[in-house]
Amino acid sequence: MNNKEIQRKRMLTYFIEAAKKIIEEEGLEAVTIRKVADLAGYNSATLYNYFENLNHLIFFASMKYLNEYAESLLNFTINSKDSLERYLNVWKCFCYHSFNRPEIYYNIFFGEFSNSRLDVSIRTYYSIFPEELSEEARRVFPMLLEDDFNIRDLAYLMPAVSEGLIKEEHVEEISEMCILVYEGMLSRMLKNPKPYNIEDAVAKTMKYINKTIQYYIKDNVE
Repeated sequence: MNNKEIQRKRMLTYFIEAAKKIIEEEGLEAVTIRKVADLAGYNSATLYNYFENLNHLIFFASMKYLNEYAESLLNFTINSKDSLERYLNVWKCFCYHSFNRPEIYYNIFFGEFSNSRLDVSIRTYYSIFPEELSEEARRVFPMLLEDDFNIRDLAYLMPAVSEGLIKEEHVEEISEMCILVYEGMLSRMLKNPKPYNIEDAVAKTMKYINKTIQYYIKDNVE
């Protein structure tokens, strides 16, 4: 990186770390431009040189939490017997991490800046902070850099077609149904997490994702 890029990365880091500290101590809703700027040691005008608005800043701060999921994926999937079991284990890992921080994951994948502009994206974030995603994770799970949630899911599911486990014409339906099940539980966890602990929420979500998969496996056999 040249000096200008190094300076930009340094400034981004100051503000992102300040926002993350506020999220950890007070919650996502407590993050404001002024509080982040003050904590980082700069004024609000300087912050706006690097972020379009508060949601842009929160998106980048939220990405810090995605690293935990990315680094857990290999352990969740390494013993999968085939690509379909691997797909289910990816979902299980994702559910555990996202239900633990539903507001963060909603912000990344369904918030204002999800699937929107090239300058505010998962790929852009990791281009600035490449050290936060290991080479192994990039190699084994290249779709981690994909912003579009549907494309990410399809990328995990398509190998099951090559292995003859599901029919290609069913892939989009399976993916859509699994995402709908997940979004429903994520919305419940956001609105009122008390009825579910994380284990129960993951178990219920995986139950219906598994039922979806089994329905199409049966159809494939018939």
